[in-house]
Amino acid sequence: MRFSGRWIRAGLVLFVVGLLGGSQPSDGAHLRGSFRVDQFFRFLIKFGFQKTEKHSQQNTESDTFGYIYGNVTSRVNLTFPITLAVLDKHNFLEYYSNRNNFDQDVACQRMFDKLDKVAFNNKCNKGAEADYLRRIPCERGKLCVDEDTPANVVAGNQFTYVISDPNVPRFWYISMVACYQNQTTCQWHYYDYRKFHAHPPEIDYDIQLVNGNPNRQSASFFNPLLFHFSFDQQNTLEMYLIFFVIYLVMVPLQIYAVRLQKHPVTRLFTISLLLEFISVCLLLTHTVRYAMNGVGNENLAITGDIFDIFSRTSFMLILLLLAKGWAVTRLQISVSSWILLMVIWIPYCAIHVLLYIWNRTEVDIISDIDEYQTWPGWLVLACRSTMMLWFLWELRITMKYEHSTQKLDFLLHFGASSLVWFIYLPIVALIAVNVNPLWRYKLLLGITNSADCLAYCVMMGLLWPNRAGQYLLLTGSHYTGMDELDEFNEAPHIVHRDSDSVLRVSDDDYQDNDDEIETLVLSTDDLLSAGNNGGIESPPTVVSSGGSKPLILNGRSRNHL
Repeated sequence: MRFSGRWIRAGLVLFVVGLLGGSQPSDGAHLRGSFRVDQFFRFLIKFGFQKTEKHSQQNTESDTFGYIYGNVTSRVNLTFPITLAVLDKHNFLEYYSNRNNFDQDVACQRMFDKLDKVAFNNKCNKGAEADYLRRIPCERGKLCVDEDTPANVVAGNQFTYVISDPNVPRFWYISMVACYQNQTTCQWHYYDYRKFHAHPPEIDYDIQLVNGNPNRQSASFFNPLLFHFSFDQQNTLEMYLIFFVIYLVMVPLQIYAVRLQKHPVTRLFTISLLLEFISVCLLLTHTVRYAMNGVGNENLAITGDIFDIFSRTSFMLILLLLAKGWAVTRLQISVSSWILLMVIWIPYCAIHVLLYIWNRTEVDIISDIDEYQTWPGWLVLACRSTMMLWFLWELRITMKYEHSTQKLDFLLHFGASSLVWFIYLPIVALIAVNVNPLWRYKLLLGITNSADCLAYCVMMGLLWPNRAGQYLLLTGSHYTGMDELDEFNEAPHIVHRDSDSVLRVSDDDYQDNDDEIETLVLSTDDLLSAGNNGGIESPPTVVSSGGSKPLILNGRSRNHL
């Protein structure tokens, strides 16, 4: 059964196009949109702000504050202003958990019950120092009513929050809610638009979140690499750039190698490497655009992630095929083995993709868990561990029937390195549980990409044309005997034996034959060597040098066959 890379590539393109056709792009650190008051609550973003340096001063070179600034307006005048809330995690969790109360008036009171004690209000709580809330919408062309220090507002905007965290980096949560505070009674109420409007009014917002002073970007060379990024995603641009350079070198080399050595194994590996390179290119493009405008291109990021999934799963398929002895001790794999492999591998790919979709759509962004702390994540890790055990089982069987010392040594080292690739993800996922969420994303991204890149480098070295012939049954374009060798291997008169003993067949055993028959016993290593020489001599007997199962060729010479 031959592997068709063309059909796999076509399937990948169709799948990605279908997935992207139903996806909705989401904003990054630059938020634009509208909020209808009948929706009651809108969560906007979770953003990590960096630690503020002790000597940091606003509007100076040492400014390391975080900034949230923008404009919030409406085409309809609201009778009472609703609320924009910017909260740290400590204050946000209780506020967020009370939003689903059936009585929305009660929900407003419970959401702001704790905040009333700490959030500043110039009439109801003048003694508080926390600047958490803004009354919105703001009047067009003017500052928001809560901006009592116009010098702090970024030019061209209606409001500005200056975030200072001198101890540690921290996540902050931005949301809008259709609640207003009565300035006389200081009680919170739900803004029921039906009492004041025929249709629910919409509030338009344009908000940016940055690490660094937006007024001094031209004065700093390094800020563009960190400016729009949440703290947990900072330095990802440099990471993708490094992998892009590495793959930019590897891909042309592998294309050169596959042209010299045309075999399904090398072709499959080339496809896997190309998928990973395309993934890195798409993710790097998205990240560069994100660094420039705070939005990027979410469709590029989704496509890059999908290509990355198929690259990893196709690489796993290569490992399983080699473990079964394909191109090591046998030239082809039986149809039943292919069917079993596909029955297990294809569902694994589907589960991996479903995990990605589920993680993007179902996991609450408020939570601090990663994809491997959810039940689909556990399922993928369990499947990966099962595939690892299956890999070891197949490798054990292959080594059991192999007698070539050189190939056994290769299989041993191949199995050890592949085992590291299989097991690193479950181990890293367990370690990541105890890592702070502000560093967890970069840890997982860095380790997974580094491990995959190292695995591709090792595999490319193993399959390099001048090395692979030592232990793999691969052919370059200058070999002409592989098709004929495949025919020998599949011919019904070929007898496969497990031993490498010398077999002699006398003429008495073939008295019915008119011609003299000589017996030739060769290992697959000998056949490849003979194929390279253009033909096989016809000595009385040839002793196999060991290796894979011997092939017995009946006849005086290969040319006669």
